[in-house]
Amino acid sequence: MQIADKKIVLIHYTLKNIDDEVMDSSEGAEPLAYLHGTGSIVPGLEKELAGKQAGDKVNVEVSPEEGYGELNPELIQEVERAAFEGVDNIEVGMRFMAQTAWGQQPVVVTAVTDESVIVDGNHPLADQTLKFDVEVVEVRDATEEELTHGHAHGEGGHQH
Repeated sequence: MQIADKKIVLIHYTLKNIDDEVMDSSEGAEPLAYLHGTGSIVPGLEKELAGKQAGDKVNVEVSPEEGYGELNPELIQEVERAAFEGVDNIEVGMRFMAQTAWGQQPVVVTAVTDESVIVDGNHPLADQTLKFDVEVVEVRDATEEELTHGHAHGEGGHQH
C-alpha cells in the first residue's frame, strides 16, 4: 500500500541539521505514526513520502519554507520584567506560554536585563534546513475514528 492522503503511516526517522548533527530520532523507540495529508508532519517531508510504501527508505532535505518556516522577527519581543509576576529568577532558555491575539503561544527567553526580558515565539527549528533519514515501517487505511479525530491512534500515535 502506498502513502497517500487518509492513510496512517508509521516511520522511523532521524532528524539532522545542515551540519549533520542529530537533533531528534525515533531510534530505540516506537515508530512515529501520523495521518498523511493533514499537516501532522512538516510539509516538505510529507510531500516526499507520498507514494512510498513499507520498507522504503528516503533521505530528504527540507528547506525552512517547507519545514518550520522562516524566522519571523515579529515573534521576537521585548517584555517588561513585571509581566513575569511570581517568577523570581528568569534565565535564558526558560520556556513560557504567552497570551497573544492568536491564543497561547510558547516562547523561549533569549535575553534578560534588569528591566526587560526578550522572548522568541518562533519554532526552535525555524529558519533551518532539515535533513531527514526515514524508513517507512507501515502504511494502512485510517479508521473512521482516526479520520474524525485527525490523527493516528495506537502504537506511535495518540492514546485516548
